[in-house]
Amino acid sequence: MDPERIEQLESIGYLRGSREEARTGISVHVPAKAYQGLNLYASAHAPKAILMDMEGRPLHTWQLPYEDAFGPPDPNSAGQPKRDQANAQWWRRIHLFPNGDLLAIFEGLGVVKIDKDSKLLWSNPLQAHHDLEVQPNGDIYVLSRVAARIPRIHPSAYILEDFISVLGSDGVEKQRVSLLEAFENSPHRELIFEGKRKQGDLFHTNTVTVLDGRIAATSPDFAKGRILTSMNALGVVAVVDLPSRSIVWVRKTAPSGQHDPQILANGNLLLFENHENSGHSQVVEIDPTDSEMRWSYGGSDEQPLYSKFLGAVQRLPNGNTLITESDAGRAVEVTPAGEIVWQFHNPGRGGDRDQYIATLPEVLRLPADFAAHWSKGAP
Repeated sequence: MDPERIEQLESIGYLRGSREEARTGISVHVPAKAYQGLNLYASAHAPKAILMDMEGRPLHTWQLPYEDAFGPPDPNSAGQPKRDQANAQWWRRIHLFPNGDLLAIFEGLGVVKIDKDSKLLWSNPLQAHHDLEVQPNGDIYVLSRVAARIPRIHPSAYILEDFISVLGSDGVEKQRVSLLEAFENSPHRELIFEGKRKQGDLFHTNTVTVLDGRIAATSPDFAKGRILTSMNALGVVAVVDLPSRSIVWVRKTAPSGQHDPQILANGNLLLFENHENSGHSQVVEIDPTDSEMRWSYGGSDEQPLYSKFLGAVQRLPNGNTLITESDAGRAVEVTPAGEIVWQFHNPGRGGDRDQYIATLPEVLRLPADFAAHWSKGAP
């Protein structure tokens, strides 16, 4: 075993900030065109989440340091995350419950649940990463990973194997399905060896979405209960059938990464295409039955859209699209015609001297009637 190499792989993360930006808060808001609601976001400057109104006024804040969730790491114990590890300093993904409880992922380190007052309810050191989703029965679907030698993939190098883990509402893991095995059990196993990585972070899976069956009548592969996911390193979006532990549908995407695919009410697929190292990202809406593009947004020459890493999208009830340009610490709401009707710049700061705008994993729009009566900023 090589504990140091295992720790290096399992602690893969992101920069807390990488771009300079003087603007903070809300710089555009067109009330007549924007979908009115509340905004929930986490920021790479701290293990913290903020609920704010459309004008950027904070209504409620949650915060819990890594040590308060898992205890101080033992620096003498190999394989345990170090106290100053970047992934222990912020939350990668969050989920808000109606009563003010919050789930949060420390990237590659664990998942926690806290109440509205940031009191720890439970923690699980499962190596959770990137994404989670809560079901009506309380089950929590989350991505997890483990570094190990897998000789059938590489004779000697360590592989970061991704899993879909299902936790109960108490945080205890109930099921775990290997995405590597799911590919091997499918007609798409050759994609493993076509990928640009043959060792290390083999898949870089970044999305877990439980399908509701809305397009199953026309696209049976998208049956209710299956999982829509995204493998950035393979450049594919895939559907996983958990009972058979197999991949039942794949679509090749942009060759330089993608994030946050989701099935819309109209049956189309919406996702953030990073186009790493190109200087230009785009959000695309695609018909999954014929792969035809139905809509796209890539910013403008004056203000291009670009996030080399991360990125998130949300189609709003009024037809607008909320886009999180993570590396830029910016979120924009755009109309179908591409007009920006709401724009937010993260006030958090990152970098050794706080010289950068903090990375913004995701801004999520909640409806205006979301009952946040428990929030400290509630009227």
